Amino acid sequence: MPQFETHRPVPHTPDQMFDLVSDVERYPEFLPLCEALSVKNRKERDGKELLIADMTVGYKAIRETFTTQVLLNRAERVIDVKYIDGPFRYLDNRWRFVVADGGGCTVDFFIDYEFKSRILGALMGSMFDRAFRMFTEAFEKRAAAIYG
Repeated sequence: MPQFETHRPVPHTPDQMFDLVSDVERYPEFLPLCEALSVKNRKERDGKELLIADMTVGYKAIRETFTTQVLLNRAERVIDVKYIDGPFRYLDNRWRFVVADGGGCTVDFFIDYEFKSRILGALMGSMFDRAFRMFTEAFEKRAAAIYG
């Protein structure tokens, strides 16, 4: 049951970081292991946006696609990702963007997951762990490229 959590200060506003992370269709351009991402469904509800998305991740000869529900809550600057289908037993992911004293924001990132298969977990587990640790850095680099 790997779990990872980080809180990283960035010089960008919470709204800028929310926009960057919520632009899921762009993930294959910069996110480690992400080979493809497609949004299957998009709905507005109570001032929030709900996406159903398929993400394909790969490393060498291994490819896996999984489906998640992504709830974009702009008012609270929170993005919640819940697992629907794929190689995991479960996957929970949360992004939160908090105004920082002196400007910028703190990006809170949390992920908790477990593969269904022990074999797949053994093959991909350490790679996923490293990739999730690089996620926030990848978003920081993307923010620097977009926002300066």
